[in-house]
Amino acid sequence: MQNSTIASEPLRKSRKFTWPNIKRDFKKNWPLFVMVLPAVAFYIIFHYIPMGGLLMAFENFKPKLGFFDSPFVGMENFADFFGSAFAGRTIRNTLILSLLQIGIEFPLTILFALLLNELRSKRYRKTIQTISYMPYFISMVVVAGIIIDFCSTDGAITSFIGSITGNYDNLLGNPSNWRTIYVVSDLWKNLGFDSIIYVAALSSIDQTLYEAAEIDGANRLQRILRVTIPGIIDTIMIMLILRVGQMLSVGYEKTILLYNPQVYETADILSSFVYRKGLQEANYGYSTAVSLFNSVINFILLLFANAFSKKYTESGLF
Repeated sequence: MQNSTIASEPLRKSRKFTWPNIKRDFKKNWPLFVMVLPAVAFYIIFHYIPMGGLLMAFENFKPKLGFFDSPFVGMENFADFFGSAFAGRTIRNTLILSLLQIGIEFPLTILFALLLNELRSKRYRKTIQTISYMPYFISMVVVAGIIIDFCSTDGAITSFIGSITGNYDNLLGNPSNWRTIYVVSDLWKNLGFDSIIYVAALSSIDQTLYEAAEIDGANRLQRILRVTIPGIIDTIMIMLILRVGQMLSVGYEKTILLYNPQVYETADILSSFVYRKGLQEANYGYSTAVSLFNSVINFILLLFANAFSKKYTESGLF
């Protein structure tokens, strides 16, 4: 025991985070350090440095006065938001859209990847994958234009629904239609591309496990339940944690492009509210306060989701 302890002592010392070790590692792996520099620079420039702007959340920010000379108002911007009629509406709409995405889009993406994995014809599988990936690469502006045209009073979708219901009104003008249109269009655009990570995880499963399960008499469904899903459960949990951590960050691009004052009751979300207050009304301090609240809640949800995952599945982000 003593010998093993003594033998392991130099190993412990060599693992210490010291400047000589860093220099030695850099000389040995300098191409890798160079390759990672653009990513590090990107996050420093566009993520960490802009965090100094959070100071605006506690100020009545005036661009001509700058960060340090604008009047300090403390928590006034937060109090104004939570005391307004917009807080409940935007938080509710954001949560409902996020829960719909988690409850509908998330499992359907996994199901789509599982179905692709079960296809025996490689040519047929690649064809379906290519077709399903294509909408993701269409600009959101173009997608919004397609949705607006199809859902207008004389659009294809409106005409089809009108032939059944007799109602040919603009679908985007009805608040009750907003969430359905948002989720369905999200599925059409992102289903194929979001399934890539699951397809990659499925390809790493040991094929001998399927052979052993087949020898034991397991049918295709049983092999999926007993081999496939357990083989990608860690990936599923990581993606679920990341999705929960973005629960209040529903994408604003499509919302801003599609919504109008008629559907604010169900369409207005935190990110679109921040856009209107910050860029359209130039109320920078107020919009920054709402955005900061959004980020803090997302961070808390991420911590809870990660702790829950580690407790029940022994996998997590950290």
